[in-house]
Amino acid sequence: MTLNIVCTSTPVDGLLYYSYEYSSYLTNIGVSNRLIIVCNMTFSKQDYIQSILKKYVHCENVIFDDFTPAIGDVTLIMGRSMLTLSWRNYNYYTNPQRMSLKRLFSGKLISVYSENHPTEYPIAVLFYSTRHIVDICDTEVYPMSIGLGAHFEKRINFEIYNSHVDDVQFEYLFLGTNKEYYASAEKVVDRYPNHGILTVDLGYANPKHNNIPAPVENMMGLFDTYVYTKEIFDPAPRIIQECKQFGKNMIYCRDVSIVDGGSVYWVRGIKQPDVIPILNAYEQLQLI
Repeated sequence: MTLNIVCTSTPVDGLLYYSYEYSSYLTNIGVSNRLIIVCNMTFSKQDYIQSILKKYVHCENVIFDDFTPAIGDVTLIMGRSMLTLSWRNYNYYTNPQRMSLKRLFSGKLISVYSENHPTEYPIAVLFYSTRHIVDICDTEVYPMSIGLGAHFEKRINFEIYNSHVDDVQFEYLFLGTNKEYYASAEKVVDRYPNHGILTVDLGYANPKHNNIPAPVENMMGLFDTYVYTKEIFDPAPRIIQECKQFGKNMIYCRDVSIVDGGSVYWVRGIKQPDVIPILNAYEQLQLI
């Protein structure tokens, strides 16, 4: 049996990074696994490789698109959206990608709980005819998930990060990697004229701002202060953890009444990934 970690997100999505980091961590402790990336239709294999190499010291143990798991293999997704996004975009995939998704998602699945697609996730489960699911969940971020599965916190594997060099290009960093994040940043960005906004699709970006296309090389060395502005639910903000790890300043510029991963990770310290919940779920599924 092997653990197959599946990612269906874009090359700059946090779930790609978490998936790669946990794959590498599990490999280092001797757990057989591989990362299967089923490429989003608007990006190439090389886009994913470039994104990984800009952040990490290696790009290893990754398989793209066409894959057949062995009987008894277990699939891990670092967020339920990996299932729902692939179901939503299924008609846009190539035939080999569709076959891979069907094979990977129809058997034994460890699913990291999230609530961003509450109505679509059950539909995706039925679509893939997933036989066995074990949930693990961050019960601080999702209090309503208490009792659903073992507690699990997404932590960054900083041991494989590329080192950064301080080369400050602008004082303030904003996250605008989708339309919603960008809109939140744009409401306050004029207060911080010496800024950069991380973007993916410049089609939604305002040209009067300093827009920085992601992925960015040496990102943590390019700014002094991260301004956190997300107005929608944020399950596990990576930049907050990165700023704490590397001693960057942060400004919490959002509604303080929002309770989600943003508010939780703002007060959490930095820890190594804890894979015990994953391994326990893996062992549980091996017995089925």
